[in-house]
Amino acid sequence: MSAVPTLVVIGAGPRGTGVIERIAANAGELYGNQRLDIHLVDPYPPGGGRIWRQDQSPLLRMNSMAEDVTMFTDDTVRLDGPVRPGPALHTWAADVREGRVTIDTEPGILEEIRELGGQDFPSRRLQSAYLRWVYEQALAALPPGITVHEHRGHALRVTGPDTGRQRVWLEGRTEPLLADLVVLTLGHLDAEPEPGQQELTAFAARHGLVHLPPDFTADSDLSALPAGEPVIVRGFGLAFIDLMVLLTEGRGGRYENGVYVPSGREPVLHVGSRRGVPYHSKIGYGWEGEPPPAPRYFGPEQAEELLRRTGPLDFRREVWPLIEKELGHVHYHRLFAAHPGRTAVDWAVFEEKYDASEPGSPELDALVSAAVPDPADRLGLTALDHPLDGVRHTSYDTFQDGLRAYITADLERRHDPGHSPDLAVFLGLLSVYGQLIRLGDLGTWWHGYFSYLASGPPGPRLRQLLALSRAGVVRFLGASVTVGTDEERGVFRAGSATVPGERIEARALVEARLPDPSLQHTRSRLLRGLYEDGAAATDTGLLSVDPADGRILDRDGRPHPRRFALGPNTTARSSGAFTRPRTGGPAFGQNDATARTVLAFLRDLSCRGCPST
Repeated sequence: MSAVPTLVVIGAGPRGTGVIERIAANAGELYGNQRLDIHLVDPYPPGGGRIWRQDQSPLLRMNSMAEDVTMFTDDTVRLDGPVRPGPALHTWAADVREGRVTIDTEPGILEEIRELGGQDFPSRRLQSAYLRWVYEQALAALPPGITVHEHRGHALRVTGPDTGRQRVWLEGRTEPLLADLVVLTLGHLDAEPEPGQQELTAFAARHGLVHLPPDFTADSDLSALPAGEPVIVRGFGLAFIDLMVLLTEGRGGRYENGVYVPSGREPVLHVGSRRGVPYHSKIGYGWEGEPPPAPRYFGPEQAEELLRRTGPLDFRREVWPLIEKELGHVHYHRLFAAHPGRTAVDWAVFEEKYDASEPGSPELDALVSAAVPDPADRLGLTALDHPLDGVRHTSYDTFQDGLRAYITADLERRHDPGHSPDLAVFLGLLSVYGQLIRLGDLGTWWHGYFSYLASGPPGPRLRQLLALSRAGVVRFLGASVTVGTDEERGVFRAGSATVPGERIEARALVEARLPDPSLQHTRSRLLRGLYEDGAAATDTGLLSVDPADGRILDRDGRPHPRRFALGPNTTARSSGAFTRPRTGGPAFGQNDATARTVLAFLRDLSCRGCPST
């Protein structure tokens, strides 16, 4: 074969960087000194991609501490390729400060790096500088025969036969890139509004109102929200936190000694959601002592058993009991090990009976009640998901005090090492996610629940939320929020189960969440084209891929030999963009498996017709 083998990677954010890093790590073993052209396609700069690009507000921060963010493998990661360690974000920042690493970036980011500590929450633009450096290191690690060509623009379509070269059509080019293999490493994408959102947009247009559908908050036109006017906000997760920041500090407000001083340009945000509470605060202390004994009840063996079953898995009946048992075990193991004075039996006795008890059974409830006297020390996963069930207030005014007390208690608990079983559960959740990504699409509830418990905002953001609430800039609506329209009055109306009978009227409505990943509704011409050409999608719209190596599956379950996909739009979605050091990093394992399959395929392709030895 005379032509140089060619790989096209579509998506230059953290996932695309991760695949290139794994190609560099595995090339020596699997590819030797052969030539390979890699074409990297993205409208945004390599490294950060869209979500982590540098040109966004310096007010927007990560929801992870610097010491909890790495792009490098370690010996806890399950992979077949070599481990290539590297610095976590805080270590990299120290290397920059002390001159061991040199980067080319703007002065404001260098100032942030000079001040960054391991337990600080960096800005997204600082993370962008780290990601760019990681990308450059990955390029530098490639053997001399492998060359990366960057293309700034959108990939519009992939065509070509299963058995031949693929054609990747790019925005602004009349001729396609020819590729032996294509790997999609796309992040969060825009979507067409669902029918309910379309109706709200049409209502807003008829009455001159503002409706902002689900979107990446940094890309939304928030200038349409006028100062002093009420705005109904549906969604209380991380997208809301970004919205809150951009509409307060972003409009000139400031905090002085825990008090918010308005600029006068803020709207009044009336926020609610299904749960009616913000995501739990990030835990504000580190782990000490022996690690949680996970996995025990939901590890590779149990995942393999689930995969052998025929038909779709019933998450609640077949998977959730294993998760519940796993998380309960790490919680109580930590309680008995670190806080034995708050337990009433020996751990060995408790563990033996725990092993024999079914999740949710009266026997298990009785065991926990007898062994753990204080209800605050018991794990109630269902109660955590419905914190306002049964809570009722007669007015929104009284509810404000109640929810401020809830947020304050959450902040205190999540920053108190005396409640370190919470951190054990967080680490247990990471272990669970490492097994779940092998099982495909399990519906939307689990991912939302994980984010609510484990991927919430930094403590300082919730303290700001409390200050904004006391200043009257943010008002809480409650749980099971409903939004309706009034054609006669020309307004949106919102109510909740927490304050029955009360309604808030507003001329603006913001959906504070990202669009759900869905092949049927995505605005990505690339993904829509794959779906139209026969790629399989789950009931929730995720692109079906082989969990072993990320190959795209057709509707008969057959893997495409030349197309791969990784990331949040696929059934192999992982728990987040980045990995906490020494926690297994399942995304790293996915990247490694895909890179090794790619290299082996291209090696064999280039050697067809080679003389045998």
